[in-house]
Amino acid sequence: MKSYRDLEVYQLAYDYAIEVHKMSLTLPKYELYEQGSQIRRSSKSIKDNIVEGFGRRRYKNEFIRFLVFAHASCDETISHIETISEIHFDSNPLTDFLTKYDKLGRKLNTFIQYVEEQWKGKTRNT
Repeated sequence: MKSYRDLEVYQLAYDYAIEVHKMSLTLPKYELYEQGSQIRRSSKSIKDNIVEGFGRRRYKNEFIRFLVFAHASCDETISHIETISEIHFDSNPLTDFLTKYDKLGRKLNTFIQYVEEQWKGKTRNT
């Protein structure tokens, strides 16, 4: 693995962030800077934390820390999707997004476990 771009969790997080960004732009004007901004930031935070963690992968604990941040941002994104879906997409819920982010959260959890158990890096937190 030469780059964070090789990580499936990064690839999914990136693709989903683009999809969420585009969806958020369809929200009513008064929501573009409220819920729209929140969901755009949380969805992009997932991929960004994976990238920053990968940059610190030499130190296993740092890598894990940023992967946990990515997982937390994934949970936050799910919460925003649920709220937006109920308020603005009641007749056509955003179940596809919920399914995708649930899958991403499970993959992040599995990857965190892999790094905890298998990663060959320094374990000191520097």
